[in-house]
Parts: sequence; C-alpha cells; structure tokens
Amino acid sequence: MNNIPEVKLGLIAVSRDCFVVSLSERRRAAVKQACEGKGLSVFEAKTTVENETDMIRAVDEAKAAGCNALVVFLGNFGPETPETLIAQRFDGPVMYAAAAEESGKDLINGRGDAYCGMLNCSYNLALRKIPAVIPSYPVGTAEEVAGMIADFVPVARTLIGLSHLKIITFGPRPQDFFACNAPIKPLYDVGVEIQENSELDLLVAYRAHKDDPRIAEVAADMANELGMGNTYPDLLPRMAQYELTLMDWAEQNKGARDYVVFANKCWPAFPEEFGFEPCYVNSRLASQGYPVACEVDIYGALSEYIGACVTQDAVTLLDINNTVPADLYETHIKPNYDYALHDTFMGFHCGNTPFCKLSQGAVKYQLIQNRLLEDGGEPDFTRGTLEGDIAPGQITFFRLQSTADARLTSYIAQGEILPVATGSFGGIGIFAISEMGRFYRHVLIEKHYPHHGAVAFAHCGRALHTIFTYLGVTDIAFNQPKGMLYPTENPFD
Repeated sequence: MNNIPEVKLGLIAVSRDCFVVSLSERRRAAVKQACEGKGLSVFEAKTTVENETDMIRAVDEAKAAGCNALVVFLGNFGPETPETLIAQRFDGPVMYAAAAEESGKDLINGRGDAYCGMLNCSYNLALRKIPAVIPSYPVGTAEEVAGMIADFVPVARTLIGLSHLKIITFGPRPQDFFACNAPIKPLYDVGVEIQENSELDLLVAYRAHKDDPRIAEVAADMANELGMGNTYPDLLPRMAQYELTLMDWAEQNKGARDYVVFANKCWPAFPEEFGFEPCYVNSRLASQGYPVACEVDIYGALSEYIGACVTQDAVTLLDINNTVPADLYETHIKPNYDYALHDTFMGFHCGNTPFCKLSQGAVKYQLIQNRLLEDGGEPDFTRGTLEGDIAPGQITFFRLQSTADARLTSYIAQGEILPVATGSFGGIGIFAISEMGRFYRHVLIEKHYPHHGAVAFAHCGRALHTIFTYLGVTDIAFNQPKGMLYPTENPFD
C-alpha cells in the first residue's frame, strides 16, 4: 500500500559498566540472528552503550543507517540514565526488551540481571516522561525477543505514520451529525497536523481538473476493478476526475508531512454540485492507503489510518447501524454460530468500503439521498455508491476519539463478519462481537462515542492497545467478557 511508512529497525545493546560487556554484545548478536530467522531486517549498531558518550555515538550510528525505529536491548542490567536517553535523543519510536538468563550452569560471569535492570529502566523513563514501548513480558531469550520485535513493527509503523500525518478536511462537519464533531486539539498532542478547507475549495479544484488527460486512464482502471459491477459507465469520467482532484490536492498540500488522509463532507450539497456521490472514489483511495472519512469525521479518518498502518491493508469506516432482525438471527445465525442475538449488529455505510473487501460489489445509488434530493425518482446525481455485503472474516472494530473536553479515549473490540446475507442496501455486513450488547450500552453509549467506527480486517487489538497506550490514552475500553462487570453495569441485571 501507498501512504504508509516503511519501518527501518535499529538494535542497540546496553551494558552496565560493572558487568562483562561481551555478554551484552553476544546476546545482541543472537537477537539479530533470531530476527533474520523470522525475516526481520534489523540494523545492529556496533556501539554498546555503557555511558552517555556511547549513547550519543550509538544513536548517531543508527540514524546514519537510516533507522526510524529502535529496539534497546538490555543484554545485562544496563546503565539506567544512558539507556533511557537513547529514546529521548532518537526521533522515532523505541522499544525496550531485556535478556533472560541462559543456563543454570553459567550464573557467575554469564548472569546479566536484566530482569532487574528493566525495573530501573522503566522507572527512569517515567522520571523523564519519555514514552516507550515495553512488551507485555519484556524479558526473554533471543527467539522470544525477536518475537517481541516482530510485534513492535506494526506499532512502530503506525507511530511513525502518525508523527508525519496531515488530515485534510473539506467542509464543516454536518449540522445534524454533532457526533462527528470533536475538538481537534488532541490531534496536535499526538503529533498530527490538520488542514481544514471549505467545500468550495474542493469544487473549484474539481472543476480545474476538467479535461485532465489522466481521466481516461483512471476511468479505465475503475472499469477494470468493477467488472460486472460497473453499472453506470457514464459516471466513471466524473469520478475519475474527482479522484485525481483529491490525489493532487494531497500532493500539493501535504507540505512538511509525508502522509495524508481526508475527512470530507459528502452531503447534502455534494452530489448535486459535483454530479455524483463520492463513495466509490472514497473506497478506492482507502484501498490505496489514503482513507477518506465520511461526514468530515476527523477522528474517523485518524482511526482508519491507524488501522491501515497496523494491518498494511484496506480499512473502512462504518456506522454501528442497526440490529439484526430476530427472524434472520433465528434462521441463519443461531443454528450455525455461537452468538446471542445481542452479540450481533449490522455495520453499514453508503458505499465507502473498498471493493476488495466486498463479497460482490457494484456501483449503485444512495437510496436515502435519492429520496431526499431526487424525490425518489430515477437516480441521477445520487449515483456513485459502492454497495454489496462485506466479505466475511476476522475484524477489529475500534476508534480513537476526543471527548468534548479534549481528552483522548478509545475502544477496541475484536470479532468477525458472518457469511450471512444482509438483504439490505449500502456497503453492509453482519458483525458478531462477543458481549456486544453490554459493550454497546456501557462503552459506546456510556462514554458518548459517535456512531462511526473504524474497521480493520484482522484481529489487531494487541497492537492497537500498545499504540493507544504509547499515545497516552488511559481510557482504552474493550468488550469485557461475561462476569467482568463494567463500572456502570447493574450487577442485578
């Protein structure tokens, strides 16, 4: 995918000067070898950090090698101040891990005490308010540390992306969708830039792309992707013109940033003025790594980008939309799946889910807007949605959100999309998340989350939790299992 950073890992070993430095160096080499066995490319800095001068030299060595993420490895107890200053001096995410002891036959010169050193390391990081990634259990063998590093890669990729991200918006957030409104101050707190523009800016840019010589090529690519789903061929040039408009705007306006996502207003004025619904174009950009959040949902766009970085795959943004009818549940779900009715719901949006994530997609028209803007007649400018049932498989439903008083909160819920036909319209699927009914009431409603949620097409809650923790989010909600009560839950229900 485009628009997503490539992680270039560096490995720096540290050693307390009262320990044998060769122990840390030997263990570092073993970690690098274990990484190579997992297909992980890691730059091994040859400077072992015993003091602050070593720290400067080691960080400079990693930077010169092009590293944008670091693993600091405590091969023994480690020097508390220099090892934590590595993360302060390095411009990028840093993970700390430590070596387990190797043999009961070598606990004199071969004992490193890194188990103890990790405690002091974490204490010193907190003293200096330096964010760092520390695995769930950060002490292990070379093979185990290599596994920790593999888990760190999607986290690092996301954190690098966020620190170089600009969110571009078009239009004010819709009046009747206050749920999409949230203070943007927390974006700056996590290093994200934002550029807000008017819908008129977008319309002017779109008109300037009329007769763009690239339109035919993009339209042909659309036709190739859609195949039998190309139900309105006459729309393709208009939609291709719009896709080029957005991509050119991203390139011309990203400025000092490397990556761009969009949060655009898409109704009610858009379809009539542009001549189509933007949904299919939004889906195409999402499949390329440039999520476009509907209804100027800035935190939706942010969440989508996080999901794209973690999975390196297409993502979508959906309404937590409607219940599954009891008759559909009884007939098609209950006999085949171990989910209660309230564990299920339908996730829907007009047509922004990428074609590759639909069981069978086609360009259609926005039924709701057609009723509103075209009196339910023959669709014209309300055409342009990408519709179909979303393909079954594992998903993570999540969101990073600002509260009204500018505090970051989040939720993460893993589940699946069931291979059950919805019989409805739009880009839609039947989602099953364990204990969803309780999660809906005691997280989504109780904590005032909006109706939009980001969807990653994989189980990636572990990485998301690490990312949100690194960003300083203290309220990370999840779908708690039965018997584990939410603070607001009535124990007598």
